[in-house]
Amino acid sequence: MNITIKKITAALFFCLAFHLVQAQEKDADKCRYTKTADGYLMVLREGDNVLALLENLAREQQIPSAHFTGIGFAKEATFGFYDFEKKKFNPKTFRKVEMGSLTGSIAWNDKEPSLHMHGVATDEKFDANGGHILGLTVGTGSMEIYITPYTEKLQRKKEQPLNANVLQLPCLGIH
Repeated sequence: MNITIKKITAALFFCLAFHLVQAQEKDADKCRYTKTADGYLMVLREGDNVLALLENLAREQQIPSAHFTGIGFAKEATFGFYDFEKKKFNPKTFRKVEMGSLTGSIAWNDKEPSLHMHGVATDEKFDANGGHILGLTVGTGSMEIYITPYTEKLQRKKEQPLNANVLQLPCLGIH
């Protein structure tokens, strides 16, 4: 009798694992962005790494530079406050928050996309926290991001004494 229960349990476990893998494969096939008249619209889902997917979009679509805005649910939002003396970000992570505002820019650091993103996240008590975003993972629900490209490729370069990547603008004769 115990052998039969073990066989049934193993078969059920196998079926459950098989269906979970299929569900993950279907989710991986879901479209993450589409072209619009003004740029791109991304719709990200639970577990998606927002920064990585924005960088991938910039690479795949060869976006020279852009600005973006967004809203949605976050499983984790890691903000950083820059310590000018230590020249590094002091991170703080918030879980299960809603991104009431998300804004940023896409430029390049040599051959790699370089994002600069800020946002405001609210919790279930309607308390808000915000600042520079170091990491962002989509939570239950979705996150919508609207990307508006520019025609000129912009670069970021590390500048001292700040030790931060600063957006470089082409000089148009106006100083």
